[in-house]
Amino acid sequence: MNTDRSARLFERARAVIPGGVNSPVRAFSGVGGTPRFIAHGEGATMVDEDGNRYIDLVGSWGPLIFGHGRHEVLEAASEALRHGSSFGAPAAGEVALAEAIVDAVDSVEKVRLTNSGTEAGMTAVRLARGATGRSKLLKFVGHYHGHADALLVSAGSGVATLGIPGSPGVTEGAVSDTILVPWNDRDAVAAVVAEHGDDLAAILAEPVAANMNLVPPDPGFLGFLREQADACGAVLVFDEVITGFRLARGGAQQLHGVAADLTVMGKVVGGGFPLAALGGPAELMDHLAPDGPVYQSGTLSGNPVAVAAGRAQLELLTPAVYEHLEHAARTVADGFQTALDAAGVPATVTRHATLAGVVFADSAPRRFEDVAAADHAAYGRFFHAMLERGVYLAPSGYEVLFPSAALDAETLEQIVDAAHGAAEQVARGR
Repeated sequence: MNTDRSARLFERARAVIPGGVNSPVRAFSGVGGTPRFIAHGEGATMVDEDGNRYIDLVGSWGPLIFGHGRHEVLEAASEALRHGSSFGAPAAGEVALAEAIVDAVDSVEKVRLTNSGTEAGMTAVRLARGATGRSKLLKFVGHYHGHADALLVSAGSGVATLGIPGSPGVTEGAVSDTILVPWNDRDAVAAVVAEHGDDLAAILAEPVAANMNLVPPDPGFLGFLREQADACGAVLVFDEVITGFRLARGGAQQLHGVAADLTVMGKVVGGGFPLAALGGPAELMDHLAPDGPVYQSGTLSGNPVAVAAGRAQLELLTPAVYEHLEHAARTVADGFQTALDAAGVPATVTRHATLAGVVFADSAPRRFEDVAAADHAAYGRFFHAMLERGVYLAPSGYEVLFPSAALDAETLEQIVDAAHGAAEQVARGR
């Protein structure tokens, strides 16, 4: 596989962009080698600058639930762009998208649109603190909520991939009110609530952890978090940037039957454009300016092009789409597990509805430490073996697989066939 043009572009990029990338995990630091520079995508595939074609199981890290270049989404964005790229004033599309979100997520009555999940997560914490008058935040080790200072400590995703426990530039004061707890640990949560409940502003979690590979909640754990938040008066915040509109139309809350007080959304809701949202009951959301004293703003928030793409994508999400997505995730997960087992490679493939993840360990992880202890070198070998066979996985063992609705039976068969060859290659130690 010729990658000369990607290599030259990476060399040029490193001269003018830190690390050669505009988001750290793209640099292949977790798997080694040269990142592929993508020229274009279509459906379930994308093509790099050297002309190599890949079946894409990353989907821009989740937004492209229908694959690349979905006609209705692109047409909606193009039509909006013909009327202007940004106004800095209210527009009808923002109202329609907010209404669509409220209709889909039962716990949401009002919505504030932002440009990124980081902004929405930061706003959720500020709002929880402002509404409760409290300062402390309970966060789970390995859960990633964007790169805001108070949320970056012991985060997953690229932070875990690069082995960074926090980040230089984040002061002790910024994280002094962030209390870390292992995921799925009821006793640890209860202990924090018992000790700090009177000053606990929020319990913040990915309802299905998907930034430290895929680690679903133990049965009843989300309901337990709801009970603990209610017991001490804390705001329960679910970060559904990944799971929102991905696991189900109403997100993980619909799938698990547990409602959050505040919901952070991103990725799918923007249709592949920079857009995220924070939603919750009017009683909480009305603390945001201009109605309340908790300030948040953004010059491009509610951008008309992103809003149009998001609305178009949400309109396409029918029950049949979720059935297809779950079938695709099951086919990939089962195919990977069968291939790795047949090759004698110790690995566990987890699946939760429409998401999947592969961990090179003997058992499914329950918390971040389990993923950290996995064989990430083996994942790197598997990643490159799949890449050579034309399947693009996340370049990190801390990330998940994002099957898209563009995957048909033939493409799924190609993925599984590639997994068998890749697993045999890993077994040979190459």
